[in-house]
Parts: sequence; C-alpha cells; structure tokens
Amino acid sequence: MAASARSIASLTLSFGLVNVPVRLYSATEPGADIHFNLLAKDGSRLKQQYVSERTRKVVERKDMVKGFEVEDNHFVLFGAEELKALEEGSSHTIEIVSFVPLASIDPLYYDKSYLLAPDKRGEKPYALLAEALRKSGRCALAKWAWKAKQYVVQIRANDDGLVLQQLRYAAEVRSLSELGIPKAPVSKPELQLALQLVDQIAADSFEPDQFHDEEKARVLAAIEQKVKGKKVVASSRGDEPGPVGGGQVIDLMDALKASLGNKQPAKPSSRAASKATSAKVTPIRPGPASSRKPAAKRASAAQAATPKPRARAQR
Repeated sequence: MAASARSIASLTLSFGLVNVPVRLYSATEPGADIHFNLLAKDGSRLKQQYVSERTRKVVERKDMVKGFEVEDNHFVLFGAEELKALEEGSSHTIEIVSFVPLASIDPLYYDKSYLLAPDKRGEKPYALLAEALRKSGRCALAKWAWKAKQYVVQIRANDDGLVLQQLRYAAEVRSLSELGIPKAPVSKPELQLALQLVDQIAADSFEPDQFHDEEKARVLAAIEQKVKGKKVVASSRGDEPGPVGGGQVIDLMDALKASLGNKQPAKPSSRAASKATSAKVTPIRPGPASSRKPAAKRASAAQAATPKPRARAQR
C-alpha cells in the first residue's frame, strides 16, 4: 500500500474468540472525472446558495438545521448535538457471523469497497484469517454499524490481503425476473458455435491495465485544443455504421460463423459513449459556495493521450 495512504478508521474483525485489529482504507481514488464549472457569460464564477421557500431569502449555513419529513411538508428538527447522538451507535467492531462460499454472493449485491490492513499486533491473526479464506474458498459475512447505519459486509481475501465489501440489502436489489425476459430456444449447433467464439477470444484473467477510458482521452484532447484557441471538431464517429443487429432481422448461425471467421480479437469499444453529449444531466440542488473545490491545472496533450486521474480541467 502506498505510504501516503491514510486510513479512514481503526477497527476490529471479530470471529469466535479471535480479534483482528485492522485499519480501513478506501479502495478507489476519487476525482478522476472531468468536471466543467458553471460560469456567467462574462466568465465569472456562479455562487451557490440556499434560499428559503417561504421568505425567498438566502439562508446562511450557520442558520441551517436538519429535519426529517414525517408528513407532507411537516418536519421534526434535529440540532447538531442530537445528530451526533444518533451516530453514537457506531461500532469499531466488525462481527463475523458466518463463512459462505465466495461464489454464492451475486455481484449485484456489491456496493462500496474498502481495503483492510493489519493494525498494531494484528499481523499474525490477519495473515491467518486471509490464508484460511483462500484455502477454504469462502468469504466472511459480517455486520458493521457505522455512522447511524448498519451494514452487511463481505470480507474476502485476494493474493495481497483482505477486502471489505459493503453489500446491499435484498430490498435494494432488483431481479432480472422482474423484466419478464422471454425464454428463446437455443439449438445445439448454435450453442456449439457460440462456445467456439468464446474460446476464440478467451483470456486467462482480467487485466485492468489493458483498458483505458478512450472517451475521457478524446474529451481532454478537445479541451486542450480549445485552450490553444483551436476549434473543437465534433467526433466523426457518428458516421460509422452501427453494430450488426439493431432493428434488423439477422440469422444467428450466420452471425456466429462470421464472428468465428474473424480471428482478430475484438477491442473494447467506446462507440456507445459517443452519445454522452445528448444524455440528460441530473440537476444538482444548489449548495453553499464553500463546498466547491478549486479547479486543477489542465493536463498536457501527452496526458490526454494517456489519461491520468485529474480532478478538473481548467477552463
């Protein structure tokens, strides 16, 4: 783990009479997206404010309180100390309740991921738990109360250590059965050709470094052109022929045979992302100006070709 990584919390994994002191780390790096600032036409920044629906006056942060809506437009108010008291149920102990086969948890239930590292005097029990999970092919299911919410979490082991995976509750996950997908018959010759196609472009493992955000690189390159005073040229990919299928009726066997005839493995396509400019933007409720983050320096053209995580592009 990078020396600069900072732990979020110090916790204890508990199973039986064994306690494993661990430190919790975020598993992902935020700020990799491209953000555009909202400006007035003269280039000045726009200040976000909260406005009272009743008085139409701006409300300062020091005058704000939080409330829970119990009926339509009726709220019970909570002060800072009361909100703090609600979080006092948080626990620094992650209680393992069972060990289940790793493959028994559908990834649809996966939520946010965290990394676990051993804390002081926790190296031996940490290594023991990780090795036991690897050898058994199982993962641990545990309960964890944190910040006024109880989570069901999965503890799984990879080659380097332990991962804590927050899981969604059953009521939060939709089922494919709700979509009413019709059962289409599949013939043995069709299945055989499909399996041959799978074998033709099969890989032994997932290599994340082989995939790059081509759309992000294109947008960063366009921004760099704009910064240099050049005209941003619209992507010509809209003129490319669409994927086979669409509204056409095709012969499945012919398509499988044609796919098998193409010995070149397909590269990850970014054509679908070209529709991003026409996608709806979800409006964000105005927030206080203090919540805005400063813009980062713009990336160079070389960085645009091989994008690195960046918080914002300078306008």
